[in-house]
Amino acid sequence: MAGPSAVLPHSLGPGGERQFVCGVCHKQFKQKGNLLNHYRIHTGEKPFVCGTCGKEFTQKGNLTKHARTHTGEKPFVCDTCGKEFLQKVELERHWRTHTGEKPYACDICGRGFAQKASLDGHLRIHTGERPYVCDICERSFKKKSHFVRHYRIHTGGKLFVCATCGKEFTQKGNLTQHVRTHTSEKPFVCATCGREFTQKANLNTHLRTHTGERPFVCDICGRRFADGGNFIKHVATHNGGKRYTCSVCGETFGSNKDRNRHIQEKHQ
Repeated sequence: MAGPSAVLPHSLGPGGERQFVCGVCHKQFKQKGNLLNHYRIHTGEKPFVCGTCGKEFTQKGNLTKHARTHTGEKPFVCDTCGKEFLQKVELERHWRTHTGEKPYACDICGRGFAQKASLDGHLRIHTGERPYVCDICERSFKKKSHFVRHYRIHTGGKLFVCATCGKEFTQKGNLTQHVRTHTSEKPFVCATCGREFTQKANLNTHLRTHTGERPFVCDICGRRFADGGNFIKHVATHNGGKRYTCSVCGETFGSNKDRNRHIQEKHQ
């Protein structure tokens, strides 16, 4: 039960509807149940307990989702490809790979995104914000994924292991892509022509054959490219063929091997 300060006297919303007000932070809710769920943020109360592992939750819905990690139940099924998911939000996110829907739009440039997290990362291009800072070399990053990838240069860690062949990866995404070489899964489908791809990046590149988009622009000569790989090769023609850049200091190299040797000798 929430304490006596959980609910302040009712207030009225903009439309005259009754609002339930949190006695601690004064946040308003239309339903009393939502307020009581919120109030547990302040009290730390977690009344819903997993009978399998004992983990505690503030809301029953979160316990229900967690319980599926033990049972293996995946009740949300894509009616296009049959893929199953633990949570409805995961199904909705996956469904956009079929529909191409991009409901999150940048207010500055209008670019659309399938996920809010992608929009948040994109906005930092406009604001210049770089909230993820390496405590070893103090380099900062706009995206957490880029920071994590960079940090492993210092640690040398390979955290993700393929259960089929034992190959190790520093990034979970790379492991996921690799696993598809065993399963032949191609979850990314072009909504225009139906062609399937193992990686979302390959689908995005393919889509440009339909749209004509060429988003990669050389800031030296202005030439535009639809494919990031071709763009990188082109840029190398301006800097003496050195295509590989050190993510720590920015020095360029003619081969990935030379870059890795440099990182080991200079930055580790």
